Parts: sequence; C-alpha cells; structure tokens
Amino acid sequence: MEPAIRVNQLSKRYASGFQALSHVDLTIESGEIFALLGPNGAGKTTLISVVCGLVNPTGGQVSVSGHDIVTDYRAARSRIGLVPQELTNEAFETVWATVSFSRGLFGCPPDPDHIERVLRSLTLWDKRNNKLITLSGGMKRRVLIAKALAHEPEILFLDEPTAGVDVELRREMWQVVRQLRETGVTIILTTHYIEEAEEMADRIGVIHDGEIVLVEEKRRLMRQLGSKQLTLHLPSPLERIPPSLNGHQLELADEGHELIYTYDAADVSSEDAAGIPTLLSDLRDAGIQFSDLNTRQSSLEDIFVSLVRGRQ
Repeated sequence: MEPAIRVNQLSKRYASGFQALSHVDLTIESGEIFALLGPNGAGKTTLISVVCGLVNPTGGQVSVSGHDIVTDYRAARSRIGLVPQELTNEAFETVWATVSFSRGLFGCPPDPDHIERVLRSLTLWDKRNNKLITLSGGMKRRVLIAKALAHEPEILFLDEPTAGVDVELRREMWQVVRQLRETGVTIILTTHYIEEAEEMADRIGVIHDGEIVLVEEKRRLMRQLGSKQLTLHLPSPLERIPPSLNGHQLELADEGHELIYTYDAADVSSEDAAGIPTLLSDLRDAGIQFSDLNTRQSSLEDIFVSLVRGRQ
C-alpha cells in the first residue's frame, strides 16, 4: 500500500536566508496517528505547510498517497484536510454555512448528508445554525475539524489541536481524534503537550533545527531510550556511597536520604532481573538499611528533553 505521506530530502530556505528544513526524510503510513514533536522554531509548521501546499519547498520531493505535491497538486491537496490553530474569519457565518463552503472550495458537489454526518460526529449538529462568534473555544475547535473533513480527505493534519484549552476539553478532543482514525483517516498532529503524543500516537517524530532527529514507534521508543529508577529511602542519611557499591549505577539525593538506582527500561533482561536482588544483598552487607522503596519509569517528556539537549 502506498504510504499516506512520503517526504524525500525536503529542504526549505526562506528569502531571509533562514534554513527552516534541511534534507528531511519521513514516511507516514496510512491509518496511523503520527505525532510530530519539537520546540518552537524547530520546523514543525513549515513541514506541514509544505506538505499541504501552503509553502513552496526549496528542494526535495513530497508525495501524498502517491501524488506529487508539485506536479500533481490538485490530486495531492484534495486528499488532505488541515486544521489550523485558530479560526481567523467567518465569525458571523453559521456552522452549517462555513463547513459547506469549505467543501465547495475543493470542487466537491453539495452533500448535505455528509455534512450532517460530520457535524453529528463532532457533537456540532445542535449548533449547526449558530454563528461562529457565539460558540465556545472548544466548539470552535470542533468547527475547524469539521471544515477540514468537509471534502472527505484521507489525511488530516492537526496543528496544535488542543493548545490553550483546558484538560477536560483536551481529553474530549483526543476522543474525537481516535474516532476519526477508526474511520480510516490518517492523523498527523503537532503538539507541545507531551502527554498528548504519549496518549494518542502510534509513532513519534522529533524535529529539531529543521532536521528529523528520530522517528520511532512510541512503545519501542520508550523501551529503547527510557530508563527506570529504583529509589530507596534511607532512615539515616549517607555522606557518600561506599566503594563496595561502585558496581551499581547509584547516586545520592535528598541530602543523602535517598539512594537512586538507574537501569534500562527495556524489557527486563536477565542481568536487570538479577541486578536489584544483588543490589539489595550488597546494601545489607554494607550495613545500609532503607525504610521504603519505589520505582519510576521515564516519561516521553524525559526522552524528548534528553534528545533535544543532545542536539544542542
């Protein structure tokens, strides 16, 4: 099956001389939820804008469902729905009118049944005759998605879909995205919310300074680059770690009241399995007692921060 998006050696240099993208290679499979992470100015919006035909590339190639975005622009663009961060106009139009108009922009014939299905799926049907200016922020976000889905695209780009909304609404939007994926729509989202990518994405891409740093399946990424920590709470503080414990990855914290053991977060190997009992035995031999212990695994945010710092 042809991938939803194929990017090959894509570059973009603006007239000012700023290199926004540099030799980007990226493949996004049909039917997946792909999250693109990166700090401000990393190139996320430029990459989306090039794929969606809003910005001309300097070099490289991009295809959408096998259609080149330059030589076969209309076919490529018709397969894409783009949900920007804000609704910037049409404040006095009704929900029905603005969504129907978006369908017409792509040359699609009127289809009231499809518009109704889209509005119902986004819990907008009861608001169809309301003017946009009267809607809450969350409902306006839903209208943006409805507009992007009006022409029945195969691929949906979501640019910071939950920026500035409260936690409850954010989770509602996550559910909407999952429902869209279940209908076969490929979802590509950019986000600053690490938990958003951790919650929804099948694969994660990290972009920094216009370059793709890493693309990986989410669970595999967390296994490969994450870490686990065993924290031992000591009733009496240690001034230093005894030399007899130098064979373990240990560090002191909380003014000597905590002893932290760090190990690989991958599927526990035989070595890791033996590591903790050995550590506890060595602690006993060293006369070190602990009152409690707990474990913690790296989050996607920890991994993201370490990746970006490693590129600076």
